[in-house]
Amino acid sequence: MNVIKTLNKNKGKTLFSFEILPPLKGKRIQSIYDAIDPLMEFNPSFINVTYHREEFVYKKREKGFLEKVSIRKRPGTVGICAAIQHKYGVITVPHLTCGGFSAEETENALIDLHFLGINDILALRGDPVKTESAFVPEPNGHTYAVELVQQIESMNEGKYLDEEIKKPEPTNFCIGVAGYPEKHYEAMNQKLDIQYLKQKIEAGASYIVTQMFFDNAKYFKFVDDCRAAAIDVPIIPGLKPLTTLKHIKFIPKTFFVDFPDDLTDQLIKCKTNEEVAEVGVAWTIKQSKELVEHKAPCIHYYTMGKSDHVKNIAKAVFG
Repeated sequence: MNVIKTLNKNKGKTLFSFEILPPLKGKRIQSIYDAIDPLMEFNPSFINVTYHREEFVYKKREKGFLEKVSIRKRPGTVGICAAIQHKYGVITVPHLTCGGFSAEETENALIDLHFLGINDILALRGDPVKTESAFVPEPNGHTYAVELVQQIESMNEGKYLDEEIKKPEPTNFCIGVAGYPEKHYEAMNQKLDIQYLKQKIEAGASYIVTQMFFDNAKYFKFVDDCRAAAIDVPIIPGLKPLTTLKHIKFIPKTFFVDFPDDLTDQLIKCKTNEEVAEVGVAWTIKQSKELVEHKAPCIHYYTMGKSDHVKNIAKAVFG
């Protein structure tokens, strides 16, 4: 079973899924289990695990010299997916990005995942590292997510980078891609952004998971625009409950999304994290119930590694 088969099997019923972050380097996987355990009662159809590429910092050395050092704050995506799938028996979906990988490294990562029985991938371009003003691909790597989808689909057809491999075994990856109800921040307009999305579907992607949004009207219009562009795959809405004062400024700035007026009016009155969380959870419950009424195929929650607020939402919507 994979994500698209699960979605097709349950047409007419809105499923529940969520995304987690790998723990910080040096932390135990138990923190992941602690985040997942409270949500298992709602029968998640799949669990996504994010990938965090390397970042670069400059460390001072003797005589004033600076050394550029690569660090990985959250390694372990592949191992975590294997552990979750083994422990809970639920579909796991690792994020795979263009950033930080050559095409050969991508192929090797896919081979490892295939050996582990992890046959679902969310294929993403990825963001620029903090020291770059724009995305820079790795040497012999991919510049766009569509190229990553094409490579994965080629492996599904038994085509590897080394053309001299004799009788290569095909993989069977189910590929998901990202969609942006408020358009990707680099796209010139929404129409062109949807055309790029269509290219990813034509290259072999089976479903779409959206960037977070706080106005359901934008999701409904996005779905209509995709259907008008002959994109007929499931489009899964992604939701993130606001839970801290920091989110009020951080999320619009970082993810290029807007808060609707009604939500903004409530948030500007909040003075504490607890007040923000009360507003944010209630808003996400309202969003979720409307999406269920409109028969969204699944609702995907961005937990940021914390499950308490998502549990309250799931209890109100799926309990």
